Amino acid sequence: MPSRTSSSETRGPFRATLVRYPGKGGWTFAPVPRHLAPPVIAGWGRTPVEAVVDGQAWRTSVWRDTATGGALLAVPARVRGTKGHGDEVTVTFTFEWDD
Repeated sequence: MPSRTSSSETRGPFRATLVRYPGKGGWTFAPVPRHLAPPVIAGWGRTPVEAVVDGQAWRTSVWRDTATGGALLAVPARVRGTKGHGDEVTVTFTFEWDD
C-alpha cells in the first residue's frame, strides 16, 4: 500500500478590507482574493487553515464565497480587536492536503 504524504502551502501576506454581514450576530470576514483562494478540501466548500491576521494566529477555515467566486475568512472579535467593517488587516494562511 503506498504511503500518503502531506503537503502544505502558505498564501499571503495580503491586505483585506473587513466586511461585516448585516443582521444581528453578523460575522466579520476578510475576503480572500480569487487568485489566492485555496482549493476546497473539506465538506461544505471549506478549507481548514492556520490563519494569521495582524499577527494573531488561530485554526479556522476559509469558505467559498458563491457571490464573488472568491473565498471568505471569518475573523472573530478576539482576533481583530477593535477593528471592524471597513478596516484593513494583513492576512496570511497555511493549509495542508494529502498528496
